[in-house]
Amino acid sequence: MQNEATLIGLNINEDKTKYMQIKKKEIKDITHLKIDNFTFENVENFNYLASILNADNKMNIEIAEKIAKGNKAYYANSKLIKSKLLKKNTKMKIYKTMIRPVVTYCPSETVTAKDENNLRIFERQILREIFGPVNIDSVWRIRNNTEIDNLIEGADIVRFIRAQRIKWLGHIERMDQARPARKLLDWKPMGTRPVGKPRQRWQEEVMEDLKKSESQKLEGGS
Repeated sequence: MQNEATLIGLNINEDKTKYMQIKKKEIKDITHLKIDNFTFENVENFNYLASILNADNKMNIEIAEKIAKGNKAYYANSKLIKSKLLKKNTKMKIYKTMIRPVVTYCPSETVTAKDENNLRIFERQILREIFGPVNIDSVWRIRNNTEIDNLIEGADIVRFIRAQRIKWLGHIERMDQARPARKLLDWKPMGTRPVGKPRQRWQEEVMEDLKKSESQKLEGGS
């Protein structure tokens, strides 16, 4: 293997080279991979181009990592968010341009209901800081979820992700048929899906996004 790599000017770094098995069910007693004089560590997930890929192709680890990065972005800008000198509109612009994109930059992900809930919790914590508490009968309290939702007119982080996915689908649909992303969209996998409720595909989620978007437009029009 090293000989073949040397022919194209590459050296194999055993410490940096890992391997991962894509599996539908848990595989016990997974061993490291040995090739020639090299031993490559088996991993359950790894970071590739700022995204976390995992063996069962679930996005919960990726979403959790992005929320953690979003919190870091928030604390980096917390002085601005908490400043009494800035207007709420300015703080919202800071959130939408410097914090939210850290969490929502990849529109090709599938998101479960649990993931959506975690994303909303992350956003509401920041929005409560931006809009501040509310005074009811001389008693101050934090704003509840419904009040936060009304302030942003329902345009929360999950709705933003859905809009980004629809936008990305339209971009792919306009691509030339030879482009890899377009080929992947049109590709029909062979074989059958596992028994039980199948995991929702990205394209199926986007179709639901489109239906929800049309429904929201009709409600707004009425």
